[in-house]
Amino acid sequence: MIRSLREHGPAGLTRGAVYSTRSLFPGCLVSVVVALAATFLSEHYGGPVMLFALLLGIAFNFLSVEGACKPGIDFTSRTVLRFGVALLGVRITVSDAMMLGPAPILLAILGVATTIGVGVFLARSLRFPALFGLLTGGAVGICGASAALAIASVLPKREGARESDVIFTVVVVTTFSTIAMVLYPILLKQSPFSDAQIGIFLGATIHDVAQVVGAGFSISTEAGDAATLTKLLRVAMLVPVVLSISFFVSRGQSEGRVSVPGFLLGFVALVAINSFGLVPPVVATALSDLSRWALVAAIAALGMKTMLGQIVTVGPRALILILLETIWIAALGLAVVWFL
Repeated sequence: MIRSLREHGPAGLTRGAVYSTRSLFPGCLVSVVVALAATFLSEHYGGPVMLFALLLGIAFNFLSVEGACKPGIDFTSRTVLRFGVALLGVRITVSDAMMLGPAPILLAILGVATTIGVGVFLARSLRFPALFGLLTGGAVGICGASAALAIASVLPKREGARESDVIFTVVVVTTFSTIAMVLYPILLKQSPFSDAQIGIFLGATIHDVAQVVGAGFSISTEAGDAATLTKLLRVAMLVPVVLSISFFVSRGQSEGRVSVPGFLLGFVALVAINSFGLVPPVVATALSDLSRWALVAAIAALGMKTMLGQIVTVGPRALILILLETIWIAALGLAVVWFL
């Protein structure tokens, strides 16, 4: 079967290129193998699986330059990525979101909106394009690597720096998230906050879902549940953020025609179906695992599309940008939890 796969975002296929399903297999297979290796390293030696997938992917960069693997790597880094983001919706229900009261909802909205705003402002101050601040602010404010990949998939192509920006953002955000997973519980155990308050703070400030779960349950079950639910509220903010970005990008590029990404519709549909209890727990667990595998494979493929030298060119100012965004959302979370 022959089908056309056209580029609409980062790490996409060459516009107008036509590939057979068979031609995609080698690249998809190597992405899955790298994802398996990253998962093995994460489970046996500790550390974030996303970071391992990126680093291993970068080591196999030569596979994406030319040859049989290139079409499948391109396909995995874009289409499989969007599939994985859509499946994140199965983790969220409206009733779960309402259980913790208004504070987590307020934190999710304020945290995401202000962190993106701070990111854009700081990016301009540090002489970066505003789109880079949007990318990093969204990654810090919403859900780390997954948000960075989803936002990048609807951003307009920026010559020369697109994939290196995404890779750099994922690496730094994942690293900061891991540091926060270890550091925040140690500091908060000495605080006067209750376990529920600590969980809300952790869910509102740590970037990646896995690190939020690890940090929360290292305190207590109550803190872990509160952290997870608060984090999923931030994940839900992915929909309005990416939809808004897509709206403005489409308006600027197609004379007012707005393109709603299909993976966002899938995300919303799964949230709605799950909220009505129509997804059996076994199916929900399977879809959640499938989402995780799709995202790990996609980030491995994105790593294979990026040369290490490209990441270095982003520079230390970008590191400062993401650090300041991280400090901002932590300060905001602490202020809101203090007045609970």
